[in-house]
Amino acid sequence: MRHSLSRGSGAVPQTAAVPSPWVATLLALLIAGPAAPPVWSQESPPPPTMGTVLEGSVPSDWRALDQANTIYVTLPMGRVVIALAPELAPRHVANIKALVAERFYDGLAVTRSQENYVVQWGDPTAAGEERRAIVKARASLPPEFDRGLTDDLAVALLEDPDSYAPKVGFAHGLPVALDPASGRLWPAHCYGMVGVGRDLAPESGSGAELYVVIGHSPRHLDRNVTLVGRVVEGMEHLSTLPRGTGSLGFYEDPSEHVPVVSIRLGTELPDAERAHLELLSTDTATFRALIVARRVRTESWFVEPTGRIGLCNVPLPSRPAAP
Repeated sequence: MRHSLSRGSGAVPQTAAVPSPWVATLLALLIAGPAAPPVWSQESPPPPTMGTVLEGSVPSDWRALDQANTIYVTLPMGRVVIALAPELAPRHVANIKALVAERFYDGLAVTRSQENYVVQWGDPTAAGEERRAIVKARASLPPEFDRGLTDDLAVALLEDPDSYAPKVGFAHGLPVALDPASGRLWPAHCYGMVGVGRDLAPESGSGAELYVVIGHSPRHLDRNVTLVGRVVEGMEHLSTLPRGTGSLGFYEDPSEHVPVVSIRLGTELPDAERAHLELLSTDTATFRALIVARRVRTESWFVEPTGRIGLCNVPLPSRPAAP
């Protein structure tokens, strides 16, 4: 990926003078003080812990990993399993599956590992004339940065304020942000989220380059890059890669590249080679109870239960499927 998430120009934008209307707005916010806290106080009964919530879940709270929308990334050090989200980026997910079908990714490489940011893979020769040809899939697509709010989209909203969007929550197992006034929703750049690299033009991405967030949530990228899913297993194989020493964490020496052995769709694999996982559905009362448990920490270690939580601090549980 280039521009803000790849080599690109690497230019740091100059800081402009703050217009006077913004000064007035900032002063008003400071005078008003912080936003009202969520509904909870020290006098309220303590919520259960996350462990207790999960222990009390029922089978219908969980959904099996959809093998038709799961890709398996095989690296020399292990396997990374990614659950794709066709509900949020249908064209890009379809194109990634087409790239998998034509074996486009096999033999490519992890070319970037940037501290506290992303790991990225793609064609290491993409900057030259030897770029690997895309035969059956699309070489570029219109962006899918956001989508409309519709009745088929169940969103578990957080009560907590967010710096990047009017409202945040979870839909289809992913962290999302939304603007009720405009009727738009978009996935958020939390840890483990998978995005599509692009050049300067918004429509230049295809899925030929993919990246995974391995550090602090870069929410400033929301609605600037198409997000297509999240890692559900194998994050340790990405987060522990040696950091690149070049600009933006790119590996300067091709010998540092980590080979992408293969990427396969779950339905291509024998049953014994699939990840048999269940994901906690985010449109359930159990998941809403989990949010409360993580907002108000009642475990004995905690001195201050906090009473607040950020979007990217809510875990998205998975577990081995029952035999």
